[in-house]
Amino acid sequence: MTTGAFSATMRRLLLLLVAVGIGWALARGTGMDDLPSSGWYFTAATALLAIGLYNSTFGIDIADVRRHLRIVVTAVTLGVLVKAALIATVMWLAFSSPAYLVLGIAVAQIDPLSTAAAMGSSRLSKRAKSVLAAWAAFDDPITMLLTIYLSALALRAQGATGGTLAQGGLFSFGTNVIANLLLAAAGLGLWWSLSRIRPERVRLVAQLVLVAAVLAVGVWQFLMLGVAIVGLVARPPIAAVLDRITRVAFLTASVLLGFLLVGGVLVPQGVVLGLAAFGAQVLVGLVITGGLARRDRTYIAFAQQNGITAIILVLLLEPDFPGTAAVVAPAVLVINTLHGVFTGFCENYSDALLRRLSGSPRPTRARPPGLGRSEG
Repeated sequence: MTTGAFSATMRRLLLLLVAVGIGWALARGTGMDDLPSSGWYFTAATALLAIGLYNSTFGIDIADVRRHLRIVVTAVTLGVLVKAALIATVMWLAFSSPAYLVLGIAVAQIDPLSTAAAMGSSRLSKRAKSVLAAWAAFDDPITMLLTIYLSALALRAQGATGGTLAQGGLFSFGTNVIANLLLAAAGLGLWWSLSRIRPERVRLVAQLVLVAAVLAVGVWQFLMLGVAIVGLVARPPIAAVLDRITRVAFLTASVLLGFLLVGGVLVPQGVVLGLAAFGAQVLVGLVITGGLARRDRTYIAFAQQNGITAIILVLLLEPDFPGTAAVVAPAVLVINTLHGVFTGFCENYSDALLRRLSGSPRPTRARPPGLGRSEG
């Protein structure tokens, strides 16, 4: 029985629960029950998001993306929009609050770290792994931009103004996109200039300084799309170190999430949000991956996982939408549990199910000599 993907998902879920529990215990013990009002809070959450986004695009295989460009582009544009719309519709019908429209966006993306861990022990084809890895990496910045814009609209619908993430409507959204593209252009131009530096050690130091500078400017001005674009090209040989840094960022974000849960959780809203997000991925995943094998399509349909990006978006949304953490935390638990259960089923029983659906005969073992019915 193959349990690799299921075990990987459950290990990450257990780690998340432990980190959140530590944060909750620290908040209870220290009395820090209003973390979002701290002066360092927004900057710290933005820095964690920048690390997660840079790592998500850093690991993308550009050649694989080119080979499956149509599916990837559809997944990270139309797919994200349709998933967000489906989740938001369910939440609006269930609870009739503009704030829930934003929460639907926060869980619409597929976590690249969780996806990479699960795929390492899965039976997906190489093509499907490439598609899913690119989808999980690219939908993070798209989700982040949607969150910025829709948070402004939701605040306006509630009669509020301003907001931590967004300070205006479509104009500020467009300005933010332009600023992101300028940061990306500057970072990529400098990266290509540094490639001519010799010796190699000096070039590496200069490249690391450049990446750190891009991250710093991105955090300072909240230019997360620019950071993600730079990660596609600006790739010093630090993959192992970056992976460890991102895991620390994930645990840090999870501990901070625990601080936000001292007031309790909203289980009904969280369960509905989790079911809506998982169901939306099933529908969109099956539609978008029409050219893949049936096993691959099924696995991708059940690929919805939430991790560092969803948690950090919760940290960023909490000041403007109090109670965000109380809803999204149980939703993440529901989503990741469903992912583990359904992918575990696919790993263990997909062959038998596919044989039944296709009408293929079940393989039989040869009879030992002398055990058959005698003839004559």
